[in-house]
This record gives sequence, C-alpha cells and structure tokens, in this order.
Amino acid sequence: MTDVKSPEARSRNMAAIKNRDTKPEELVRKHLFSLGFRYRKNDPKLAGKPDIVLPKYKTVVFINGCFWHMHVGCKYFVWPKQNAEFWRQKISGNADRDQRNYVALKEAGWRVIVVWECELKQSREETLATLVRDISQS
Repeated sequence: MTDVKSPEARSRNMAAIKNRDTKPEELVRKHLFSLGFRYRKNDPKLAGKPDIVLPKYKTVVFINGCFWHMHVGCKYFVWPKQNAEFWRQKISGNADRDQRNYVALKEAGWRVIVVWECELKQSREETLATLVRDISQS
C-alpha cells in the first residue's frame, strides 16, 4: 500500500504535529485548574518533562498520544506500513524512553499518572474524575 500523500506533503504534516500544549493536555489542565489544582507545565528538571507537575501532591501527569507512545491494544495505535522499520525504531524508542522516565521519577519519590488520548476521547468525564481522585489520594 502506498501513501496517498507525496513525501513532501507527509513531511509537512508530520512536522506540524505539536509535542506540547496539545488539545488533550489543555483539556486536562483546564479541568484541574478549574478545581483549584495548581501545577507547573513541562518541568525540564524532571525526567521526561512531565506535561503536568503537581508539587503539592508530589505527582506528575503525562498525557500520552496513543500512536506516539505505543498504546498497545488501542484502536488509535497501528504500526505504519510505509517506512515501517523507521517507525518501529521511533515508536519503540519513545515507549522505552517513557518507561525509563517513569522509573526515574518513581525512584525520586514522584507518583506517575499516565492519561491516554483514547481515554479522553472515549470517556472524558470518567477519565477526568479518576485523574482527580488519583491525584488527591496522597
């Protein structure tokens, strides 16, 4: 199967994908802020630059895109057929790096919460309620 876009068009599309301040991140941040939670964004002092850092709760939150972070079993994660070896290395590398970051943060005493893009799409209210409950359990 060939890509329906030219290599130049595909490159432009991929380059336009943001790595921070995505819609799922903004949704979660606005919800937390509306409930009185105060946080830092993408703290470079912490492993993996977590999307949300809640120092008061010693908790970090990663809002992961299912494709980019290899959410196995999710309908939004499918191995690309074009340039397959490149994508296997790229996405597997992302997932391995994520695991190393989670371990480093836990060893430093942080609680790590991961919210998947699909969870927000499929059951937003339940996912946000679970997140707030998990953060509040200190």
